[in-house]
Amino acid sequence: MSDQAYYIPLGSREDGTERFATTALTVSTWADTMQHGAPPSALLVRALERCAPREDARLTRVVIEILGPVPLADIEVRSWVERPGKRVELVVAELWATGPDGTDRAVARGTAWRMQIADTAVVAHAGDPTMAPLSQTHEVDMGNAFWGTGYVRTLDWRWIAEIGGEGPGQVWTRPNPVLVEGESLTPIQRLFAVADVANGVGSKLDPSEWTYLNTDLTVHLFRVPQGEWVGIAAETSYGPDGVGMCAGVLHDESGPVGRINQTVQVRAR
Repeated sequence: MSDQAYYIPLGSREDGTERFATTALTVSTWADTMQHGAPPSALLVRALERCAPREDARLTRVVIEILGPVPLADIEVRSWVERPGKRVELVVAELWATGPDGTDRAVARGTAWRMQIADTAVVAHAGDPTMAPLSQTHEVDMGNAFWGTGYVRTLDWRWIAEIGGEGPGQVWTRPNPVLVEGESLTPIQRLFAVADVANGVGSKLDPSEWTYLNTDLTVHLFRVPQGEWVGIAAETSYGPDGVGMCAGVLHDESGPVGRINQTVQVRAR
């Protein structure tokens, strides 16, 4: 297995379906038998970007649905244009894997609106404040039993406001591996290679006492991110019946680029 990529390409079928081997760099913090949500999210975004690509359009809103545990196994990626259009179109991608009973099933799905772009630089505006820069961050030892495993160890972390404190958690982070061996990350792939950590960054719960797995993530991007670092400012709210919601703002070093929301299932251990 590669120590520099989350996935290894295994070729494509005649219908365009791509196959990938999964590396140990994708391992979840919750169980060593499944993948963290971030690498599959980025792989779905890769498929959405490559599906009938257009130079005059880009992804604007992406919804990732985790349909079940994504196994540490070979996976297939399928994509198609669900609703074509000149100005706006809907693109869909799915990850498929073989389940414990030997049958193939979809384990994650991504849907995205792709919009035709135009020059609106004269009215560009960000509705959220800019995060403190990298120069004002500090490092935290991420080597404990929960955070020091699998996928989490593949990221560089620079903290502004740490997990569990007052207000939103705030961190700058970037992935060290590439998404697919032999390829460079696109700006939106890089964003999604880390965006799923938002509910952990915004958590107020001790993971030794509680589990809080997200079932989805929705990202609206009003601007394409630039550079290697992704800033996340996020906070998770918890209801009285086992359901939580993470809400956050995503940044590059020039300022906000979009917002993220996640549904969280909360359970006492």
